[in-house]
Amino acid sequence: MAEQFEFELLFALPEGEHDPLDISNAVFEAGFEDALVGTGVPGLLGVELEEEGSDAEAVILEAARKLLKALPAGTSLREVRPDLVSLADVAERLNVKRQALQQREMPLPSLGGLYRVDEVAVFLTKAMTPEASRRRPRFDLERASNWLRAGPAARLLNARLTTRELDPVSVEYVAEKGRDKVAAG
Repeated sequence: MAEQFEFELLFALPEGEHDPLDISNAVFEAGFEDALVGTGVPGLLGVELEEEGSDAEAVILEAARKLLKALPAGTSLREVRPDLVSLADVAERLNVKRQALQQREMPLPSLGGLYRVDEVAVFLTKAMTPEASRRRPRFDLERASNWLRAGPAARLLNARLTTRELDPVSVEYVAEKGRDKVAAG
């Protein structure tokens, strides 16, 4: 069954000058006419997408591969979002104020006050079926669902980029030398 996934791909552009209009046109020509394109930080490109598929990881990888083919040679995938998020990010998606989340049980933050989006999703789902003594929150969980569904895949892909299991230029998996030994032993 196809689902919608909302995510952002952050690319490192090769050294040199890059016309923001040319970069935006390349994204649109790659077939992403509805993408939000961010070119405000020199050397980086953010592309926010909402794509359909049955598996978030496959959907994200396919989008990244299409974009890499359209972008300047030497562009590499730097990060997939949502992964680590702030309460403000989550509140915006849920259409509530950050304070509404601070009043709820939340997972422990990971790094610098940021939360793992997949852990936040578990807590939000739990909050939607409150105990008898608490009222149900007014979160717009439906509005945030496409974004929350992409979180676990974003986290996994970022880990694979960090450990070099995923090549950031081709977005193809690299031969896993160490895992072959573990599986055989």
